[in-house]
Parts: sequence; C-alpha cells; structure tokens
Amino acid sequence: MASASATKTAWAVSGYMLCSATLLIGNKYAVHKVAAPSFILWAQLFGTAVAVKSAHLLGLISQLDEIEPTKVRAFMPVALIFCATIFTNLKSLEYANVETFMIFRFSTPLCVSVCDYLFLGRHLPSSRSWLSLLALLVGAVGYGTTDSAFVVKGYLFCGLWYFIFCCDQVYLKHVTSTVKMESNWGRVLYSNLLASIPLFFMMGSEVETIRNATPEALMVVMVTVVLGTAMSYYAWLARSLVSATLFTILGNVCKVVSIGINVSLWDKHASPFGIACLLFSLGAAYFYKQAPLREKQSELPTVNK
Repeated sequence: MASASATKTAWAVSGYMLCSATLLIGNKYAVHKVAAPSFILWAQLFGTAVAVKSAHLLGLISQLDEIEPTKVRAFMPVALIFCATIFTNLKSLEYANVETFMIFRFSTPLCVSVCDYLFLGRHLPSSRSWLSLLALLVGAVGYGTTDSAFVVKGYLFCGLWYFIFCCDQVYLKHVTSTVKMESNWGRVLYSNLLASIPLFFMMGSEVETIRNATPEALMVVMVTVVLGTAMSYYAWLARSLVSATLFTILGNVCKVVSIGINVSLWDKHASPFGIACLLFSLGAAYFYKQAPLREKQSELPTVNK
C-alpha cells in the first residue's frame, strides 16, 4: 500500500515537473509568435476547462464534478489569488530584476513550512530539512548576485507578492484536503474555469495583436493549451499528495530547471559560478524531507483520477 502511494506521488511529481519545464519553452515561443501574454494565459485556462469538460462528455474522463455553488465558493479564492499572484508578480518585476525576484521566491519555503505547522497540521521541518531550505536559498542568492546586483526599488509589490504567493500555496493545499471532489479533474475544471473569467477582462489592450495573429502562431498557442492542461492536472494531483512546503520546493526546482534550459537555449551569459549555484540548489532540494503530520487526519472520500 505504501509502495503504491509512493509510486503515485512520484508519478504526479515527475509529471508536474516535466510539464512545467516544457510549458516554459512553449510559453516563451508563444509570446514570441503572439505578443499577447494575457491572451495566451487566458487561452490556457479557458482551453483547459473546455478540454476537460469535452473529454468528460466524450467518455474519455469517467468522473467529473458538476458545477455546484458550494464548490464554486470554495474555489473562487483560488481564482482570485491566482490573478493577484500574476499581477503582483508583474509589478514586482517592474521594480526588481529577475535575479532579485528569484531570491525572494526561493525564500518562500521557509515561510510556507511555518504555515504548514500553524494551519495544515504538520510538524516543523527537521534540522536536515531546515538546512536544506537554507541551502536552497543560498544557491539562489549566489546565482542572483552573479550577473546582476541585488536591486529592489519598490518593496511594496515584492512584499505583496510574497504574502499572496504564500497564501496561494497554503490555501490550495487546504482546498485539496477539505473540499470533497469526485476526481482530480474536478479541481482542474473549477480552478481553470473560474480563473479564466477575470483574465478575460485583462486582454483589452491585446485585441489588435490577437486579430493580427497568424494561423501558425495560434497553433503554437493551442500547443501550450495542451501542455497547460497536463500541467494543471499533475499540479493538483501533486498538491493533494505532498505538503505545501514540498510543493513550493518543487516549484522552485522547476524554476532552476527552467533557468538551465533558458541558459542552454537562449541566454549564454551565465558564468560557471552561476551554473554551479543552480546545481547547488538542486542538490539542496534533494535533501529536503517532508515534515509528517502531527496527528492522523481523516481522509476525505476523494477519488484522484
């Protein structure tokens, strides 16, 4: 039984990390073909919701939750936090360079681990795990100071992003633990459909660009929709199986892999020291051990399919 659970967790984590790294490449190419990032993101969210519902109607997905008011209320904060995270992310990058923002992000597991203890019923990390989290941050600081100085001109948006991002990690884990769903696809449907609604109204300035997009460019966007659907499924599945802190670390590892891909394919400026810092961060993440629950919690009768 434990072996089956470990296999399922490994499958979910591997799928999430593979889709995340692949989607980065797809998004970068999509934005190059269609300079409308809000439209691309909306297409991924709404397209995922349509794809999941269509697959259910065609019998490809056996179980899918119907749209119910109680579940909408539970998932509405997910959509609002998602949009708030995107907004504050973009505003933060106006005042802080990418390397500095990366350092802020890599410090989030330290905060989320405390939230895991305060709100989600887990123990605090072991000494080894605390060292792992600190080493992960040290690696990010080392990389961030390689090519650019630590630059922050506006602490407000960086602080807001930090707070909202940590809330996102904790609340989404809370949703997987407390909201009864018939299948994991139900989480995918609710989160993407609800988040696509406010994103629709953020595309106003991109209408002309969308109209001028070529069929080839729109096909690239469609490919990212497929990747986004897969990533959303694996992300929710992984969230349901691991702690909020471990999922946050996995996101940071995906960021390291993404930077590595970016360095290999596009940016050739990274120094050997910077690459060594990235590898150090990957090694530090490996030694993190998920904190156990303080007491056995009753599991919801949820089917993760």
